[in-house]
Amino acid sequence: MDTPVLDSWVLAEFASPDELVKATNEMRLKGFQGMDTYSPYPLHGGSEALGLPPSKIPLIALCGAITGACTALAMQTWMNSIDYPLNVGGRPLLSLPAWIPITFELAVLCTAFSIFFGVLGLARLPQPYHPVFEHDAFRSASTHGYWLSVPKLDGVDVQDVQSKLQALGATQVTVVSGEKE
Repeated sequence: MDTPVLDSWVLAEFASPDELVKATNEMRLKGFQGMDTYSPYPLHGGSEALGLPPSKIPLIALCGAITGACTALAMQTWMNSIDYPLNVGGRPLLSLPAWIPITFELAVLCTAFSIFFGVLGLARLPQPYHPVFEHDAFRSASTHGYWLSVPKLDGVDVQDVQSKLQALGATQVTVVSGEKE
């Protein structure tokens, strides 16, 4: 069994979402990577301030829709034309207009599942534990607090990071340590 890695994060709270986004952008421009923001609701400009790449969810949804539509067409083709061909009222065995409702419904169902599991996978959820969640003041992140966590990197002075965050308007700054999953 591997020994757990002990990591540290500098955790800072800001008074408003605008200050959090501005501080996140400033810290990213100073070269800090791997930061994360926490707020009670999504922030406008938060993803751009963190420097995150464009979302992969639209591509995952498109793949889910194509998979669902192709599965529905293949299933109906097999069942109605090969496995149990049944001529009803002179209708052709390959009747695409009659298959549209099932194809649409399976495409929507597969899209919904692919988005759900895609978000879980991309966000590495469920994540029931992270060391920053143990900090008592961090509980405000779910109600009225705006937090920025900066991972401590080798060769970076924690006091320097703390002073930079305080200079950017952080109301409180603390260091949290724990095991990284």
